[in-house]
Amino acid sequence: MSATPTYDSYEEAELIAAAQQGDQRAFTKLVKRYEDLVYRYAFKLCRDQEAAEEVFQDTFVNVFRKLHQFDRRSKFSTWLYRVVTNNCLMKMRRSKLAKASVSIDAPEGFTNDPPHDEEGRVRQTIPSWRQTPLDGVITRETKHHLDEAIAKLPTDYRSVFVLRDVEERSAEETSKILKISVPAVKSRLHRARAFLREELHGYMKA
Repeated sequence: MSATPTYDSYEEAELIAAAQQGDQRAFTKLVKRYEDLVYRYAFKLCRDQEAAEEVFQDTFVNVFRKLHQFDRRSKFSTWLYRVVTNNCLMKMRRSKLAKASVSIDAPEGFTNDPPHDEEGRVRQTIPSWRQTPLDGVITRETKHHLDEAIAKLPTDYRSVFVLRDVEERSAEETSKILKISVPAVKSRLHRARAFLREELHGYMKA
């Protein structure tokens, strides 16, 4: 007996199969199911309403044209995140949004070979981001400052941060979406968190 495809539900598996066969009603249902996720993620990644709207449109055009390429090796939502990410990153790299970002390849206080204490524990000079969902570490008054700081992140780091700390995707799923290794996900996330903490200064609760 073959393994069950990794869809989010059996109903979704049927919708995708029907849409791949050209069923317009099934495709419309897929769009309605995921339109909020696509726009929300596009906006968080692009940080611009007009760009997010364009990415939203481009994404479903791409899905319509390339749905037959979905090979069922991952969740449909993972594949969809990848399409949105690619569209948004291409748009940002062609626009002034990318030029507004700054380099965080080596944020102050961060090192790939940090010192250790007597018990072998890592001692980074920049405190790590809390290992909790993002909503648990920000308040309304810090949201504006956080949004501004996220907008400064280079696109490759921003995509990892949004997927991991905003969308709460796992490191493994993020690596599949972005087509990078899990260690690369963890490294970029650490640097993004360090940069954001440095940017926020006193706005982020300790």
